[in-house]
Amino acid sequence: MYVILTSKPGQFRTELVEGVRAVEAYDYLFGGTAKARFVIAELERATKIRVIDEVEPPVLNLVPTKFLPSYETIEAARQELDHLTAFGSMRAALRPVPVPANA
Repeated sequence: MYVILTSKPGQFRTELVEGVRAVEAYDYLFGGTAKARFVIAELERATKIRVIDEVEPPVLNLVPTKFLPSYETIEAARQELDHLTAFGSMRAALRPVPVPANA
């Protein structure tokens, strides 16, 4: 199974944990500005993803992976990213970036 993890600079970040392996990563660009980072990750087992709110004071949330949308294949996860980057008649861009180190 694959999931899409999202981080938005200055708002929140999603961190990899044991049992979750990053496969691909992309910056989401809208109007030439990076608005978010998406990581397609493979779930090796059920776990809890770390989501840290970056607004003061920082807050750590542990989100069970069973609550995340999941995809059978990496291709299905990529299709979902394509869907997420469509904005009406405008098209945002996904720029591949280095895959983050795994937990």
